[in-house]
Amino acid sequence: MSELGEFLRQRRARIQPSDVGLPELGRRRRVPGLRREEVARLAGVSVDYYVRLEQGRGTGVSAEVLDAVARVLRLDATERGHLHTLARPPRDTYRRTPRRIRPGLRLVLDSMAAPVFVLGRCMDVLAWNAAADAVVGFSELPPRERNMARHAFLAERGGRLYPEFERVAAETVTYLRLDAARYPDDPELAALVAELTAGSPLFAELWARHGVREKTSGRKLLLHPRVGELDFGYETLVPPGEPGLLLVVYTAEPGSATAERLAALTAGTAAAAPAASTAAAAPTAVPA
Repeated sequence: MSELGEFLRQRRARIQPSDVGLPELGRRRRVPGLRREEVARLAGVSVDYYVRLEQGRGTGVSAEVLDAVARVLRLDATERGHLHTLARPPRDTYRRTPRRIRPGLRLVLDSMAAPVFVLGRCMDVLAWNAAADAVVGFSELPPRERNMARHAFLAERGGRLYPEFERVAAETVTYLRLDAARYPDDPELAALVAELTAGSPLFAELWARHGVREKTSGRKLLLHPRVGELDFGYETLVPPGEPGLLLVVYTAEPGSATAERLAALTAGTAAAAPAASTAAAAPTAVPA
């Protein structure tokens, strides 16, 4: 089944007939959720048209039809955009992500007291400041492991770092799934997904759910070996002129236990900041 078809099937399965005002009729259903003919009727299209769409044969499908299907399946804004991307794939989207960040952005990182790091395509960690290094230990990782997805699913220390590992794992997969649709011709991303699928049964299970989510803001609970639990909020920003990069900032409420522990953790890092800066600017390994 096509990526589009699997996504629609997964979303159909989570909608019960009663959710959209359809009677149950007492018949046993062979599949969970809505049937394809029910989606078609509610979206105002023929059953044959919807079946062709779900089979990936709906070439030239209109935005209006996609929006009608999204409404029936109760897709959120990110899922709706993902549906449009899958149904009308972008062309010639692949651009190699820069392996270095510009000097001005490097200075911004080093001037910030909060932990902050830069992600490129495939969730590669391209740069970080001293506070982020103190929290996550990027400089201690082999270059190949400076990737948030590999770190979560394939590195032993990754699982120990996240007490809420299942939530972190699920979120990581949804970010990658969204990028995989936006950049379907990216060989590095395809290779990373193949590597994670082969190396982690959990990743394979989560990938098959076709969940998508933008990396914007949220909460990140970490268990640091020196200071214990760190309960951060995080904000994700796109640097101007760098659409392929994400600036991730961990935040702590002033006066909170996390703020105090972060201060203790970073108290001795000022002298190490130049070394962290130099290491962070080095190119990361290309996912194999």
